[in-house]
Amino acid sequence: MSTAGETYTPAASAVLAALVARGETVAAAESLTGGLVAAELTAAPGASRSVRGSVTAYATEVKAAVLDVDGELLARRGAVDGDVAEQMARGVRTLLGADWGLATTGVAGPEPQDGKPVGTVFVAVAGPGERARVRELSLDGERSRIRSESVRSVLELLLNELTENVGAKDTEHNGGNGCLQP
Repeated sequence: MSTAGETYTPAASAVLAALVARGETVAAAESLTGGLVAAELTAAPGASRSVRGSVTAYATEVKAAVLDVDGELLARRGAVDGDVAEQMARGVRTLLGADWGLATTGVAGPEPQDGKPVGTVFVAVAGPGERARVRELSLDGERSRIRSESVRSVLELLLNELTENVGAKDTEHNGGNGCLQP
């Protein structure tokens, strides 16, 4: 994330440049990151051209009530789940009228949650044409490092969708099959 003398990550700047070039917008749904994704995006110059807004859905019931995540899914698997992350991304995209939705959900610690160990994180991107990508992360370190790596990972996932898959009809759903480690 940000370092001394820098107010935003290169990934945030690159995401915004790609969105502006495409004439598209983004919205974020955040749980474990608690607004850090939105903070990174809005710290970059020109953010108002592409950022629609964000929802910090920390409580499980907010995920269902505000982001339209399936309540039965939440009851069955808990909030730390790839399908939950995908539904959060789709939900915020719809709610805020964005072209792209981002989502983060996971366990930053210090205790396990929903039977998942600390460092288990799911990041998701949902976009035009029912496109969706989900990544499962297995992160090590302190709470702050897990949260910052989650921000970096979701921005990189979106950047990949915006740049490497330009014009592709990506129907793949990686419901937690991938594992990114720092």
